[in-house]
Amino acid sequence: MRLERPEVKDGAACWRIARDSKTLDLNSSYSYLLWCRDFAGTSVVARVGDDPEGEPVGFITGYIRPERPRTLLIWQVAVDESQRGRGLAGSMLDELTSRVAHREGLTTLETTISPDNKASQRLFTSFAERHGASVDREVLFPAEQFPDGGHEPEVLYHIGPLTF
Repeated sequence: MRLERPEVKDGAACWRIARDSKTLDLNSSYSYLLWCRDFAGTSVVARVGDDPEGEPVGFITGYIRPERPRTLLIWQVAVDESQRGRGLAGSMLDELTSRVAHREGLTTLETTISPDNKASQRLFTSFAERHGASVDREVLFPAEQFPDGGHEPEVLYHIGPLTF
């Protein structure tokens, strides 16, 4: 497995993986192309084998918070069904945060998770444990703030301080 910075050409595969996950909020295909262009430094894709043209089988998108330049917010984590259960999400998260930490002086990781997403809760809780960090949780966006309805609240996971 190779963990790399995404390229624009990876945007379509990231969109497909997100769509096929049936758990993520699917953004427009355009947004995944932009993400792979403008936020490649704070994102990662996973590829199987040595083929540099190989399709991604997983991705994480993230960005540095403008008001908190030492905080990486993880937007989405997705792994193709064929690769689930192998620890790929944790490996991608470790690689990405290590890379960003060395470049940006990262001390904090944030993400939002809906209450029913137990897999993401485990992923980020175990990440905090591996890095000796605490996890603070608070509702960031209550369900009633979503204009399209039918959305669970989004709970902010604030993980830190991180040491690398």
